[in-house]
Parts: sequence; structure tokens; C-alpha cells
Amino acid sequence: MIAVIDYGAGNIFSVENALRYLGQEHILTDDPDTIRQADAIILPGVGAFPSAMQMLHAHGLTELLQQQAKEKPFLGICLGMQMLFEKSDEFEPCEGLGLLPGTVERIPDHGLVIPHMGWNKLDQKLDCPMLKDLPEDAYVYFVHSYQAMCPDSVIAASCEYGSTIPALVYDGAYVFGAQFHPEKSGEIGLQMLRNFAALA
Repeated sequence: MIAVIDYGAGNIFSVENALRYLGQEHILTDDPDTIRQADAIILPGVGAFPSAMQMLHAHGLTELLQQQAKEKPFLGICLGMQMLFEKSDEFEPCEGLGLLPGTVERIPDHGLVIPHMGWNKLDQKLDCPMLKDLPEDAYVYFVHSYQAMCPDSVIAASCEYGSTIPALVYDGAYVFGAQFHPEKSGEIGLQMLRNFAALA
């Protein structure tokens, strides 16, 4: 069973719909015992980093998620991916979950429209279970104004938008983060969710 963390953030129902389409057993929950019993965890998120972290704290989930990410497959999506890092400067300095090394900063505009919105090609860089059976020219759907600034050692795939943006991150063990929306990325995104679910 996959626990989809319900902490008041957006984008939860599209993730649920994708898992339902794939026939994956899942539950939308903020219950600590349910989260502990789950085989894998998905942390979705849309919105601003500080308010999302405040909601995690308010639900008493921060330390629980930090611990669970050491024990079972854990996927952060969009803002959920950014929250995996040590801190963000969105609106105000704010600490993240600290599961991956790095910070979150605004995308340099380079004369381009911000937010980065639409389909973009993944440049696969690391051997990562979520990339299994994906074509080299895989395109996925992004909507974001901030990006992770992190070591190459955790960047499983990137994309180009004026500069190189980490698109999929992986700690080599349990923690995955997708800056794009796999649940809105057609068959490519569904395959990535299948790959993640298979790790449970």
C-alpha cells in the first residue's frame, strides 16, 4: 500500500487518480500509524515552500517523514520534491526535510517566462529505478518557479530551461523527487509511477 500524505497541499487528487488508474493500492492519510504501516510514501505538493512546511509541522508529520524516508520508498512530487532539500529561500528562508543535500532557489529567468510551465525533455544522468523502461527522449510536464540547487550525485535526470534544472533526484536508496508532475505526464509519467510502486 502507498500512503499519499494529506497535509492540506494541492495536487493530491490527480496523484490519487493516477494511482487508481494503475490499480495501485493507496490511501490518502495524515495518520502516523497508517504511514508507518505503508509500503511506500508519496508527498505531493503545490504552492509555497514555507506554508507547506508549516502544514507538515502542524500535522505533526515532519519527524515521522524524515524517519520513514530511511526505511521505505519515498517520492516527493513538485513542491514535495523541493521539500526534500535542506532549505528554501521562497518568500523567506525556511528549513526543509533535509533528506537530500541542497537548497531551493528561484529559477533564473534568462529572458524566459517564469514559471517554467509545459512539456520538457528529460536528460537521464544516473541509473535510477524510476527511469526503468523509459525512452531516451522522454518528455514530462512541469509547472514551477523554483528549482533545486544540489550536487550532481543526486541528479538522476535534468532538463534545460535557460539553464540546467534538476528534474528527478535520487539518493541512491529510498528517496526520490520529481520536479515535474508524473501524474500529468501521460504514459511516461504513468510508467514512472509504476516503477516507483514496484519498489514497495
